[in-house]
Formats: sequence, structure tokens, C-alpha cells
Amino acid sequence: MTFDPLMHTESLCPICLNKLEAFIVEEKDGAFMLKTCLEHGTFETVLWRGATPMREWIRIKERAYIKNPITPVEHGCPYDCGLCSAHRQHTCTALIEVTSRCNLNCRFCFADALDAKSIDPSLEQLRFQFENILKVSGKCNIQLSGGEPTVRDDLSEIIRIGVELGFPFIQVNTNGIRMAKDEAYVKALKEAGLNSIFLQFDGINDAIYEKLRGKALFDVKCQAIENCRKHGIGVVLVPTIVPHINVDSIGEIIRFGISRSPAIRGVHFQPVSYFGRIPEAPKDEDRITLPEVMECICEQTHQMVSMQSMQPPGCENALCSFNGNYLIEEGVLKPISKRSCCSSESEKAEVGATKAKAFVARNWSYQKQVQEEKLSDWDKILSSIQNNAFSLSGMAFQDAWNVNLERIRDCCIHVSTLDGKLIPFCMYNMTNMNGESLYRDTKRK
Repeated sequence: MTFDPLMHTESLCPICLNKLEAFIVEEKDGAFMLKTCLEHGTFETVLWRGATPMREWIRIKERAYIKNPITPVEHGCPYDCGLCSAHRQHTCTALIEVTSRCNLNCRFCFADALDAKSIDPSLEQLRFQFENILKVSGKCNIQLSGGEPTVRDDLSEIIRIGVELGFPFIQVNTNGIRMAKDEAYVKALKEAGLNSIFLQFDGINDAIYEKLRGKALFDVKCQAIENCRKHGIGVVLVPTIVPHINVDSIGEIIRFGISRSPAIRGVHFQPVSYFGRIPEAPKDEDRITLPEVMECICEQTHQMVSMQSMQPPGCENALCSFNGNYLIEEGVLKPISKRSCCSSESEKAEVGATKAKAFVARNWSYQKQVQEEKLSDWDKILSSIQNNAFSLSGMAFQDAWNVNLERIRDCCIHVSTLDGKLIPFCMYNMTNMNGESLYRDTKRK
């Protein structure tokens, strides 16, 4: 490999989690990270593969530093997360883990959740976390996560706390099992103020679920979607894309989502990352990168979706994600906007964060349709646009092999801890080769 670095940055050793100097080197077949730990040797990891060069994807931003930092800078990134004054983006989505229990035992799990008799945070503890998010980050979007949040019988009370405090959008990250089996529970969540679910959805056949989740779940997913449709809860399908398992299912997942619009609001792809519970240390062939996901979307939808309709984020670091916004017309996705290849203007990160929060709150929510005769002409137009909106997006979470601390500093998805800190998502969940973490408490009570 020719050593002509595209980027000089910092990373971590996947064994000891010490900070390392790192170089991103772009070759004709992609971009790779090179780093060396004096104790544990040299590591080379693929970051980017595909026809779109990394340098053409990078978006220039004017950084937005934290107005109310919680932790002082003592040891430098990533050891002072909380957030510290060196962080360069506000919170768009704050995650609150309401339990560490789960009713599945998935092959891949960033939380390494178990069906254990652990003690869930109390409502008083969770109220403290909500209030602290409000104090530090304002009225950002909230995602309730875990573990599996729906193992809690009082999840509706947790949602109600967030609504009472003024958070405009609350979403639950779920495998859908209880949402499918207990319609009364779904109804209670909606009545409490739930806007949306982030539904684990890896494909449309049970062979995929048996490999990734340990059991057949497709019918369960369909029933969960139907129950959410009945009660006006938006659904975002969230496939974990794993090479050799479900890469070929990307187009099918999109078509399934379109067929169940407007209840399904879009698909949010997550290329597999190697932290938390993983089968083994990854090789490059075990990874799929963002441009490869985008190319699969185009190929598997037979070019209904074009590469130019998908663009870098305006909020987080450009290397973290992609997004595309569409309207459904007769079962076909029509792009609302296209990526510009000629713009060199710098966008303010704070503006990007504001736009991202508003987009998610607006487009990932769903209200049951009312009879058209009850709507004014203008409301009919707005209802048509809202109900036919559909988004495609993807986020490549980082692990200890490919982490770029420039991306960590730009993170806008922050996990709320029990002591009120806000930790960038990838850093909170990152584990070394032995499953040890800098921030996540992996001890089971």
C-alpha cells in the first residue's frame, strides 16, 4: 500500500484502548486506517470501499462547541467524555438506557444485554437523567433504549416523564416482540406520548433472524408494525447489515418498507460494528462500509434510488452516515433533494443539528389518517406530503479497530449515564478485544 495519507488523526489500540496516532490512506479500492501500538503491534482496517472516493464525500463544517460542558479536559479525548469543552457538536438524540435486561440473546449486541435479574433504574433516577439532558442539551430528541425497553411494564410512565418535561420527540429502540404480542401495551405507549419505534429488522425471511437473533421473528416484526399502525406510532426499520448473512436483502427491506408506508417512515441501515457482544475479532471481509451499503441500495432497487439522492449528514461527521429523503409515488421513491458535487461552502454544525432534530421529529412520527372530508384543502396537501414521505439512511458506528477520534468529537448521538453525563454513542459502547469498556458498566447486578 502506498503511504500517501488522506488524513492524520488519532485512534485507539483495540487491545489496551490507549490512544494512538493513526493515518487514513486512500487507495483505488477504498480507504484504510493504519495505526501502531508499541506494545500490541500494527493494525490495518478498511474504512471505506466503493466507487465514491472518501475525499469527495467529506463535508466541510464550522464546528459547534458545547455551551454547558459537564466534564473538564484533563486527559484529552476520549478519556474526558461527559461532554467536555473540546466536543464539537450539540446533542441531536440523547439515549436513555431504561434497562439492561433483554428477551433475546442476539449474536451481535452493542449493549451485550442479557435476560438477567438486574435492577432497572427507578423512575426518580430516570427523571434526573431527563432533567440533566434538558439542562445540558435542551429539548433534543430522546431514544429510550436498553437492553430491551419493553421488558419494563412502566415504560409508558417513563415516556410520560419525557413528555411532561417538554421533549418534542420520544422513540423506543425495540426488537418488537412485546409490541407484537401486547396491543394494549402499544396503546398505552401511544397515549403516554410515544412518537416512533426504532424496530430491529434484519430482513424478510426467518433464516436471517435465526442466524442473527437465534429464532424466527419475521411474523413477530410484521405484527408489531401492524399494532403501531393501528395506534399511530411511526416505525423506522433498522437492519444490522452483516456480510454473508443479509447484504443481499437490502433491496427487499426497502420494498417491504414502502409497501407498509405510511406506518413505516423509512429504513435506517446499520453496517455491523464490532463492540459489545461479537462472535470474534473482525477481518476486512467481515465489514461492509457506507458506500457499499449505498451501492447495494441502488443496485438492489434497480436504480430506483440513485447515488446522487443520498448525501452526507449536516449534523455529525460526514464519515458517520448518509441520508436520502423521498416521496412515495405509486410505490416508487422520488428524491426530494440531490447531493451537490460542486459546493465547497462550509455549513455550521449547529445549524445541521437543528435541521436534523426537526427532520427526525417530523418525518419519523406518524399519525393515523383521518377522513379527507374532515380536512381543508391545504391540510390535504400537507397530509399527503407527510404520509408519503420516506427516508433512507445509514450510520456506521465505530469500534476499537476503526475508531477515528475526529468523528467522536463530532458525535451528536449521546448516551445519558446514571450520573448525568452524556457520552458519545460509539465511545460509550466501545469495547476492546476482551470486551472491556472505557465507559459502559458491564457488571451485572
